[in-house]
Amino acid sequence: MALPQDPSRKTMQNRIGVIFVSRRDTLRSVLAKACLSHIDDRRFRVESCGHPRETGSSPHPAALAALREAGMAMPGRAPRNWLDFVPSRGFQAEFVITLDADVLSSQPNWPGQPNTALWSYPDAAAIKDPEQARRTAVQILYSLRRRLELLSSLPLGGADREALRSDLRDLGHMG
Repeated sequence: MALPQDPSRKTMQNRIGVIFVSRRDTLRSVLAKACLSHIDDRRFRVESCGHPRETGSSPHPAALAALREAGMAMPGRAPRNWLDFVPSRGFQAEFVITLDADVLSSQPNWPGQPNTALWSYPDAAAIKDPEQARRTAVQILYSLRRRLELLSSLPLGGADREALRSDLRDLGHMG
C-alpha cells in the first residue's frame, strides 16, 4: 500500500524558479528576492545574484532599511554571483529577471533556456547619501512589489511560452 504524498512536499518540488540579477546582489536583487518570497514563497523558489567581479559581501544598508520599513524578511543568504547558477547546480530557473541594464550583455547563457526580461532600476547602492539611498531603495521596493504581484497573478502553469515571455517583458515597462 502506497503512502499518500505530502502535499507540501509536492508544492515545494514544483515551485517556479526565478533568479533576479543585478550588479552586486546587494540591493536591487535582494529587494526583488525578498519581495517575491514575501508575496508567494509557496509558488516561487527565488534566488538572486550579481556579476562575479562586482558581487558584494553583504546586503546594502539601504536594502535592509527598506525591507524593515515594508515589514519584509531579509533573505537569509549572502550575496552570490551568477557562476553559482551556471552550469545548473540544482536550481532550474524558469525566469531570469535582470534589474540592471549595465550587466545585461555580460550575463552567461542560463541553463534550461529560461524566459528573460530586463526590469531596469537605478543603482541606489551607488548613491553616497545614506538617506537618499534608503528613499530610493524604498521606491524600488514598492515598484517591484507592484510588478511581482502582477507576475504572481499570471497563469504560469501551461501558459503559451511566447505569451508568457511577452507578459514578463511588458512588466518591465510599468511606471
